Amino acid sequence: MNTKSAVLALRALSQTHRLAAFRALVQAGPDGLSVGALRARLDLPAATLSAHLNQLRAAGLVLDRRDGRTIHVSAHFGHMDALLGFLTENCCAGAVCAASRPARKAR
Repeated sequence: MNTKSAVLALRALSQTHRLAAFRALVQAGPDGLSVGALRARLDLPAATLSAHLNQLRAAGLVLDRRDGRTIHVSAHFGHMDALLGFLTENCCAGAVCAASRPARKAR
């Protein structure tokens, strides 16, 4: 990942509803959710969710899959992992540090 892609992804995630949508898709796993199910979970109007998903798509963070008349959206885990790798590249000059330990759940 390069700096421009990282900035685009971070910008897309810097809005409350987009971050919530992305987190819901990460929690849903590789199958993702139908757009309708995601809309219901986030309690957003369809047009609003569509605009937010367009931002996440443009940043490469979500993928679409059509199943008949239903569109399923899923997190692009490869792009997410690339972003995390970019952010932690050469962390602590390669020394073992807090960033190399498993993450703790926030309270």
